[in-house]
Amino acid sequence: MSKGLRKGLTSYGDAGFSLFLRKAFIKAMGYSDDALERPIVGITDTYSDYNPCHGNVPQLVEAVKRGVMLAGAMPMVFPTISIHESFAHPTSMYLRNLMAMDTEEMIRAQPMDAVVVIGGCDKTLPAQIMAAASVDLPTVVVPVGPMVVGHHKGEVLGACTDCRRLWAAHRAGEIDEAEIETVNGRLAPSVGTCMVMGTASTMACITEALGLSLPMSATVPAPHAERIRIAEASGKRAAEMAVSGSPRPSEILTASAFRNAQIVLQAIGGSTNGLIHLTAIANRTKERVDLETFDRIGREVPVLIDLKPSGQHYMEHFHHAGGMPKLMRELGDILDLDARTVGGTTLRDVAAAAEEVPGQDAIRARGNPIKPIGAMAVLRGNLAPRGAVIKHSAASPKLLQHTGRAVVFENVEDMAARIDDPDLDVTADDVLVLRNTGPVGAPGMPEAGYLPIPRKLARAGVKDMVRISDARMSGTAFGTIVLHIAPESAVGGPLALVRTGDRIRLDVEARRIDLLVGDEELASRRAALPSASRPDWAKRGYARLLHDTVLQADQGCDFDFMTGTGNDRGFVEEVPAIDGTDK
Repeated sequence: MSKGLRKGLTSYGDAGFSLFLRKAFIKAMGYSDDALERPIVGITDTYSDYNPCHGNVPQLVEAVKRGVMLAGAMPMVFPTISIHESFAHPTSMYLRNLMAMDTEEMIRAQPMDAVVVIGGCDKTLPAQIMAAASVDLPTVVVPVGPMVVGHHKGEVLGACTDCRRLWAAHRAGEIDEAEIETVNGRLAPSVGTCMVMGTASTMACITEALGLSLPMSATVPAPHAERIRIAEASGKRAAEMAVSGSPRPSEILTASAFRNAQIVLQAIGGSTNGLIHLTAIANRTKERVDLETFDRIGREVPVLIDLKPSGQHYMEHFHHAGGMPKLMRELGDILDLDARTVGGTTLRDVAAAAEEVPGQDAIRARGNPIKPIGAMAVLRGNLAPRGAVIKHSAASPKLLQHTGRAVVFENVEDMAARIDDPDLDVTADDVLVLRNTGPVGAPGMPEAGYLPIPRKLARAGVKDMVRISDARMSGTAFGTIVLHIAPESAVGGPLALVRTGDRIRLDVEARRIDLLVGDEELASRRAALPSASRPDWAKRGYARLLHDTVLQADQGCDFDFMTGTGNDRGFVEEVPAIDGTDK
């Protein structure tokens, strides 16, 4: 197998000339022959002025390069798409698969023997891991890390759970314009990802649980020096993997690794988005994530991490309490501790080395969980024949068994136009229904599932209601919210049949979400649905690709043609040295 600069030569019909030309051009940047004979570690650069989550990427890139060179290999930095949750229109999820494709093709197209991918904001880590799984080149993942906490009037603040809580208070008239503007400057006091157990933190924890990053990578705050040292160590490890050619993602992303990740997802009170991303990653391998298995794990695994929105603490507290190694020690034999990691060790080794921090209460013992069962449940029923998800660890217990009248919004625009109308016919016992917000219908399955409490109810003191949709929800959000209803309404799923005034029954203990309307009436409504057609937004380019090929939420929302390992494309990498010797 070719290594370094000889790998994946440009096709000119003459391999010797291809290498000669490649060396001629790269020498224009001042590289020596010694440098060019080394194994190459590619390093993704996801920095962007539009991405404050990735604001520390330049420092991380330099640290990774330092680690690579200390280990005797050659670092080569290359850019990919950078996605930020609140800067991507219409939604970051719309672009996740594009970033995965970009990252995969740039790894394939350029000569490298191993790669370090640097990401953090919600969709970036899953996109990079999807790519790595498809290419199957030795890969180390470096999360950018969570931001540090903010403060306001003596209270600790975290983006974005407290963003939502305080904005809801502002909508209810409890916080005036001047104070909400002050809060706006204090919620995100540093670069890095949200410091609660949102999607970014969830995916960083899952990445460490999968064995794709070095110990403590998930939790070190973005501005801390330890984050830089982890990046350096990751570069060094990637250089070693570039020489050995192992372990590859296919050696790490086993059935045991995916089960471990599902256990951790439940135990940390993770984001519901994590299930979609983990499913998409598994679908790039020979493994699969089964919703029934995930729900069963949730019934058996307690929530042990006391973090918002399920608990009270923040990511830096999780870190100082011992981070993921300590959590894995507490989970113990629930996990497969013999699973391999990119560090060359097993999870058993990682857990054994966990720090014991006297008096910490961010990581609970199994005998003293924050919640006795896992964070999420999978629901079925005539509204969700292929499944729906609820994060019941962040829901109101009194609403987990509830029957109410449906108040239906056709789409996000309809909701925005009517939700604060003082004449809206709605009570606190109703069930808010939002449709046409799935992978196809929105497009891109936005985080619109956190329907706001209608203003007139919020001002009357209502804090939570049952809300259901085919959309997603930020992992930072709190509420009794049913998400990911599959199949979605835009492709004829049962959510398209709901009418205002219908009765809907939610029973989380029974794992059911049902529309209490007779089969004959539902058949009549289905017959009256308009025939599907490609909307104007999907007439060309990437939008058309997404509309025509995106899978449903229960399948991970990847493109239907991207599932499978994708590492069997038959490229020939053995090429002779230009002087005729085998270097």
